[in-house]
Amino acid sequence: MGTLRPWARFPLLVAAHLLALGIGAAVLQALEGPPALQLQAKLRAELAAFQAEYGACLPPGALEELLGTALEAQVHGVSSLGNGSESRTWDLPSALLFTASILTTTGYGNMAPLSAGGKAFCVVYATLGLPASLALLAALRCCLLPLLSHPGAWVAIHWQLAPERAALLHAAGLGLLVAGTFVLLPALVLWGLQGECDLLEAIYFCFSSLSTIGLGDLLPGGSRGLHPVLYHLGQLALLGYLLLGLLAMLLTVETFSELPQVRVMVKFFGSSGLLTAEDQGGILGQDELVLSTLPPSAAAPEQAATC
Repeated sequence: MGTLRPWARFPLLVAAHLLALGIGAAVLQALEGPPALQLQAKLRAELAAFQAEYGACLPPGALEELLGTALEAQVHGVSSLGNGSESRTWDLPSALLFTASILTTTGYGNMAPLSAGGKAFCVVYATLGLPASLALLAALRCCLLPLLSHPGAWVAIHWQLAPERAALLHAAGLGLLVAGTFVLLPALVLWGLQGECDLLEAIYFCFSSLSTIGLGDLLPGGSRGLHPVLYHLGQLALLGYLLLGLLAMLLTVETFSELPQVRVMVKFFGSSGLLTAEDQGGILGQDELVLSTLPPSAAAPEQAATC
């Protein structure tokens, strides 16, 4: 690919992205199409059985109208089912979780404003709140990234690794730590506390939350019969999990994006010129970050050995 003309690199990247979209759509269609059809057939069969048994007692179209009203309310997070903890959708814990889902762009979709004033406020709130959240995350990133570089510097000193290999090992270790702390461990806790979902569904929820996909098909605390206090504590715990987990994900993505190997690839597709020697082996932004904490006494032998 080194001989590929500069003007052909970006269309190649776009074509690869479109191919990935097509493959993903085909796989999901093959996996999810049959279960969806089975669920639709089961729903139609139960509806037909209900109408056959109680249809004489109901006016024509009454059941469809009731179901339509219930489904429309469910879209906005309003439900008459449950023991009362799930029906109060706009209490303080639920409102805090909703605002956090706006500012983190997670958007679970389990709640939505009903009034025109609420929708207008969401627009203004997101317009002002999203830049403020990004500024806060940028400030935290600048403060925490140098601290996270200390383990990489220790490994580079004691194992006498090359800067590129030390940066790669540091990024891999940080990725495993974040995956275990913010994906696997919360999934195990969620699996143990909420018996309605299995471990795979719990991992799926944690990943969709931290990646800000927020599909909304799973949400902790939605099980029937849950005590209102536990329900609200679960919402507050989810609020803290979102804020801390997204910060950890941002630091991990930033660490991987600064790897020399990644920057060379980005430079290859984004630059219109040839790759320079600096791009090939001298993009040491992450390496300088890792090795910036080396004491002068430890850095001097390295420089003497290279002379």
